[in-house]
Amino acid sequence: MNKVKQYRTEVKISQLELAKRTNVARQTINLIENQKYNPSLDLCIRIAKALGTDLNTLFWDEEGVEES
Repeated sequence: MNKVKQYRTEVKISQLELAKRTNVARQTINLIENQKYNPSLDLCIRIAKALGTDLNTLFWDEEGVEES
């Protein structure tokens, strides 16, 4: 699970605006937010920068990780 939609709405930008900032189609942002597309590392980095956060915050799900 990613938090792209959550962060995008917190910074109050549309899918279209995020798409423009990351040089992809709006549909790509929609697919990422709906867990139907796994973006490349490069795109993940661009999204994180555009949203003013980091990769771990956006794409790391600590709930799914078991500690040993």
